[in-house]
Amino acid sequence: MNDQLVIAGRGFQSRLIVGTGKYRSFQEMVRAIEASGADMVTVAVRRVNLTDKTKESLLDYLDRSKYFLLPNTAGCYSADEAIRAARLGRECGLSDWVKLEVIGDQQTLFPDTAALLQATEVLAKEGFTVLPYTSDDLIVARRLIDAGAAAVMPLGAPIGSGMGIQNSANLRILRERITEVPLIIDAGVGTASDAAVAMELGADGVLMNTAIAEAQDAVLMAEAMRAAVEAGHKAHLAGRIPKKLYATASSPLTGLVR
Repeated sequence: MNDQLVIAGRGFQSRLIVGTGKYRSFQEMVRAIEASGADMVTVAVRRVNLTDKTKESLLDYLDRSKYFLLPNTAGCYSADEAIRAARLGRECGLSDWVKLEVIGDQQTLFPDTAALLQATEVLAKEGFTVLPYTSDDLIVARRLIDAGAAAVMPLGAPIGSGMGIQNSANLRILRERITEVPLIIDAGVGTASDAAVAMELGADGVLMNTAIAEAQDAVLMAEAMRAAVEAGHKAHLAGRIPKKLYATASSPLTGLVR
């Protein structure tokens, strides 16, 4: 069965998307990304060296024949800032795809959804494939899709918090009501069980950075996240048994020979 993650007509073998920030070295980053099995990797446009070829850049360590680069607009606090960052990434040859972030609060790093909608509409009209980092609000998600978003990427918890999925009810609602574009959980994952829960809720994919990069053993955690995403997706497809208040015997009592 061809069970790819498909975004804007492009297929990806892995449903795990990983970031490139916070690693202790570029070498560790490379090993962790390879261990994760991811074939899409996010790169912060504002935090990489795109122009001075004499200086080291993380782009020097990413094999573009193996990984699809997804520029992101991390660190942008207005629609104009995010639009400029996306355009810069495209002009420098990164991609015409963008993980769109427009932050509204410095402490929580929650998205500014009004500015996010504005930037999504502008960039989609300019031919970008826009993947917006957003809240877990159904109405905002629907408006992003109407504005041209190619996926909806609600947070599971605040960026880098490691708290895991905090509002499973909203994510279940999003899963039931958002069917025309992929639903990718972005932010808040802390360990493998969090990734499995996100996928069991029906997410099409999970995006993470801190949970891997800041683990005591980043490479081993990347392996764990890979397995968790795969297991959670298979469990969702398989269909879990319903929860019951009382026990049900594993071996039925009817039909026993006496």
